[in-house]
Amino acid sequence: MGPRKSSSGIELASLSRVKKTSIVTQACIVGGGPAGMMAGLLLARAGVEVVVLEKHKDFFRDFRGDTVHPATLELLHELGMLQEFLKRPHQELRKLDVQFGTEVTTICDFSHLPTHCRFMAIMPQWDFLDLIAQEAKKYGRFQLIMEANVTQLIIENKKVLGVKAIIPSGLLDVRAELTLGTDGRHSIVRSCAKLPIYDIGAPIDVLWMQISRRSSDREQPLARFNYGSGLATITRGTYYQCGLLIKKGGLAEIKKKGLPALRRKIVQIAPSFRDRIGELKSWDDIKHLSVEINRLRQWWRPGLLCIGDAAHAMGPQGGIGINLAIQDAVAVANMLAKPLRSGLVTTKHLRSVQKRREFPTRFYQGLQRILQKRVFDKAFENSGKPSPPWSFRLFQTFPILQRIPARIIWMGARPEHIH
Repeated sequence: MGPRKSSSGIELASLSRVKKTSIVTQACIVGGGPAGMMAGLLLARAGVEVVVLEKHKDFFRDFRGDTVHPATLELLHELGMLQEFLKRPHQELRKLDVQFGTEVTTICDFSHLPTHCRFMAIMPQWDFLDLIAQEAKKYGRFQLIMEANVTQLIIENKKVLGVKAIIPSGLLDVRAELTLGTDGRHSIVRSCAKLPIYDIGAPIDVLWMQISRRSSDREQPLARFNYGSGLATITRGTYYQCGLLIKKGGLAEIKKKGLPALRRKIVQIAPSFRDRIGELKSWDDIKHLSVEINRLRQWWRPGLLCIGDAAHAMGPQGGIGINLAIQDAVAVANMLAKPLRSGLVTTKHLRSVQKRREFPTRFYQGLQRILQKRVFDKAFENSGKPSPPWSFRLFQTFPILQRIPARIIWMGARPEHIH
């Protein structure tokens, strides 16, 4: 029998010989995604000592949420970061178009929003996170540790007192008044805390890929539905980030048919890509995202709180996930900064955060289920060229209705503001 190993694959017998480091802080944040980085920035800004642990060596990971909603842009304005954000390469969508068959329907008009930015921005998430990190590092109370792979929680007398992690130089213990789990839908924090999950389920997956963009290209609709499938198209400078919607668990069947069949399927949906679809040379060029929609029944336990995808995994519809996570982070800073400074965070405080943020979570997950049934499922059932649903036709007949999705979906249910 060989040496016993930890969950990270490192031999436990060797851990006693590596360097151990201990940090004591007020807030330990596990995960350097949108929720974690924004919570770190806002708490440090509010006078709280913060350590953020990110398991990767940088933020550069493709096929992550790029959509920055007007509500999030308004938060950046409140923080004085909006102009710096707008200096970075991004795309501004002042309306959203969806194509069914050959018909293009405008479903959302941002021009009437009561905000400083009447558009939705598309920015690669690594650029957005880098912007937040640069701002956070202005505060001496903020510390970001990259390549910190959290392996377990520190629990004493049923209270979470921090985490244990593996870093390049050895082992790291971070003890804190509050541990925030912001490490995504596959959260190690959530798993270690054994918090119960309510799985809503999602009948779709997404295949992400890159297809080159040319200066002669016309503006692409955000999504197309054609021939029993759908294709999302996000502009990123010299290329498009494309997401092909497939049925849950359908990847094996698609691979069985072969890559040429997949290329033909994409061209069927988006004929304008015919002259460049050959850029997809192997399955390595295609990344599979298993879509999940779920939420924790309880987001907390003494000393611990989960937010963002760690508390509620969202589907891709509407690009809601990143923005909901940032709203969670703002609520955390607004409600917990004072108790953290005094070292008196109670379960009552943690329950209050869940109570405030659970309504928008339930609202958006319910909305995503409606969109799934009334739009995606019907598009999958139609093997030819579908027509827009009657509800979408109303947006064309009465353009004033295009303001409603802009307010409800992209401004947010119960939007937060910086205190």
